[in-house]
Amino acid sequence: MTQNATDAAAVPPVAIPARLLSAKSVGAMLLLAIMWGLSIPITKLGLETIPPLTLTALRFLVAVPLFLVLAAGRLHLPWRAVPGVVALGVMGITLGNVAQSFGVQGTSASAGTTISATIPIFIVIFAAIRLDQAVAGRQWIGLLGAFAGIALVAAGSGSGTDDLTRTTAAGVAWMLVSAVAIAFYYIWSAELTARYGTLPVAAWNALAGLVAILPLAGWELMHEPLRITMQGAWAIMYLGVMVTVAGLLLWLYLLRAVPARVAASVQYLQPVFGIAAASVLFGDQLGLMFAAGVVLILGGLALAVANKRPAPEAAVPHE
Repeated sequence: MTQNATDAAAVPPVAIPARLLSAKSVGAMLLLAIMWGLSIPITKLGLETIPPLTLTALRFLVAVPLFLVLAAGRLHLPWRAVPGVVALGVMGITLGNVAQSFGVQGTSASAGTTISATIPIFIVIFAAIRLDQAVAGRQWIGLLGAFAGIALVAAGSGSGTDDLTRTTAAGVAWMLVSAVAIAFYYIWSAELTARYGTLPVAAWNALAGLVAILPLAGWELMHEPLRITMQGAWAIMYLGVMVTVAGLLLWLYLLRAVPARVAASVQYLQPVFGIAAASVLFGDQLGLMFAAGVVLILGGLALAVANKRPAPEAAVPHE
């Protein structure tokens, strides 16, 4: 994602009868999977002419005003909430997205898309540590299998002929740092959004993250050239409006419209659209080792986030 929804847990998960899954809900899930799945390839396009720190800053220069408008009239936060919200912005917006930009720069779009799909793995780990949620044995097997898949993806997509299709160890490492930071951001934001509301927390932590990254982007521009083409401008707008803002709103809609376990399936669909787009846009060569890595990662994810028991289908939805 690259997915950037503020938090799945901000809205209490509800169990909704399967018969209530409408065509509208299914369409929303597919749309979100496409929007978030395309984020890595489109970031790759933006990085052709815009350096990574600057691209991240420009992305949130677009998103922050939209968040502030959406949260208008609900922006008040108590002073005791400020340190946590600022830290959340630095962790999720600054570290998470900057690391992602560097990771995308150092991986093929296909590899970057697949590795970013490991965010739920780290959510499982942090939920076990911070929220004291137990992790079953099969979930640990899923974690190990997914990490093995990451290694295969890195090895199976490292033979690119240019900077757009080459995957480096540093790029894989940056993508993993991003996945860890964003997963921790999701878990941490659960507590803040539950207390103070989703949109106020989203608006202020996005602003805090932007303020933190602006000096870094300024330093970068002193050392690297900036050339914003139509392609780069389109990438900035897509990442700021569609991925960051519209993606959040669509995600929150899904959490109210379908069971949380169904909404989470978006995580599995993203790599499918991202890899397909990367193959078309960049001519990524997807060999057998890459395919095996994708299967291991997605299979590992399925085990890692699986519940021990299915949620009761007859439960009545609540607000």
